[in-house]
Amino acid sequence: MYTSYFGFKENPFSLTPDPDYLYFSRHHKEAFDHLVYGINERKGFIVITGGIGTGKTTLCRALLGTLDSSTKTALIFNAYISDTELLKTVNKEFGIGEGEPGQSKKDDIDSLNHFLLETFSRGGNAVLLIDEAQNLSHAVLEQIRMLSNLETEKEKLVQIVLAGQSELRELLTSPSLRQLDERIMVRYDLKPLDRRDVQAYVEHRLVVAGGKGNVRFKKGALEAIYAYSRGNPRRINGVCDRALLIAYSKDEFTISKKTAQRAIEDVRGHVARESRLGAGWAQKRVAPVSVLLLVFLITVAGLGGWSFRKEISALISGKATVTSVPPRHSASQADGGPSLVYQVETAEGNRTESLPSAPAEAEIKAASLFLDEGASLVGLFRLFNERQRLNSHDPEDVHLGLYSFLAAPEHYIMFRRPFRVRLSGPAQDSGLGHSMALPLSQYLLIREVTADGASAIDAAGKERRITRDFILADQGLEFSWV
Repeated sequence: MYTSYFGFKENPFSLTPDPDYLYFSRHHKEAFDHLVYGINERKGFIVITGGIGTGKTTLCRALLGTLDSSTKTALIFNAYISDTELLKTVNKEFGIGEGEPGQSKKDDIDSLNHFLLETFSRGGNAVLLIDEAQNLSHAVLEQIRMLSNLETEKEKLVQIVLAGQSELRELLTSPSLRQLDERIMVRYDLKPLDRRDVQAYVEHRLVVAGGKGNVRFKKGALEAIYAYSRGNPRRINGVCDRALLIAYSKDEFTISKKTAQRAIEDVRGHVARESRLGAGWAQKRVAPVSVLLLVFLITVAGLGGWSFRKEISALISGKATVTSVPPRHSASQADGGPSLVYQVETAEGNRTESLPSAPAEAEIKAASLFLDEGASLVGLFRLFNERQRLNSHDPEDVHLGLYSFLAAPEHYIMFRRPFRVRLSGPAQDSGLGHSMALPLSQYLLIREVTADGASAIDAAGKERRITRDFILADQGLEFSWV
């Protein structure tokens, strides 16, 4: 709408990843240099991570534009694919073709290997670039690791670039992906723009869009934009686009601080207005994540969440641990046998809770993998807290919610965060090999998905490996995560 009014040939602050608009801040130049080095030196694996909207995709597109014709490239944006689909997609992107219908995985790999050897013999290189790699399943990542085995005695035939959000770093630390992680020779975590970069970034985009210098952002406007965006290019684009629209409606060519603040309010709504209530109010938000966790849990979990509010709050603040204690025996359990017991230790003292009793000793061992409502909630929020600390997320950017949804069991391999699944029928213990009848509202708590199954947390708080077949057995279809 405003492009012709300001003399632009196109929108200078479009959210599409156009490499022509890439601004080389210190961080972006370092990331670009890492990419070029890893490819030219045939390092095999290069990983670029960064927060949402920091410019990873734009950087990768710019990289592809600088490679010469002797370097063959394959670019994959859809990370929600299977290992078989990956091979066919890679071959298609390299121009090899998808092969004959019903062609085996071995045939696909052989075709790819032949192509890579031929490219290498001509003095060329091959680059496989996968964007949004944090969404790749463990099985696909393992297949990607196997592709790196396509090599000569001295050189890697294909250079694999994995670009993804910060969660990709966490994903690669999974024990089941240790072999892949150890092969990554080049890594870079892309940071947002520095404060001094914001003005240069904005002016760079105005010039590329065809601006003649008639549009100017005042110093106060740029300071307000940085305070909101924290240097995130996508956020900067969103606010600047809105600010230009406001200026257009007011027949102005100068973006003032007031205009920038109004643009921020339009983009964020009431959240922006709250952020201007003063530093004193902000400082009172000592632990926003902890408070919101507790409030939300009480809301969605009812009495179950309320019963464990102190434990969950303590877990989130890092002041509590969960341990197991020996089973109790009492006359009231004569008909059913001993109960499974877990204990939450806090600064205020210990709280001990029992899981429902099982009818036999063998079933006690099996039931230790299954949690009730309270234990699963405590465990799920504890895993969430660990994940937040590992990724060093800013509490201001965390939007909490306990999400429950229905899905087919086989879709679990796509999950990239801790989750729980509500069981709805007989469950077979992966270790005992027999089925047991579960009480109502029993849950399986999953820390992470692995290539051959998943890592579950049992009632004692310990990790137990479970197989894919175990998860796909007669289980419930209700999943939930934070």
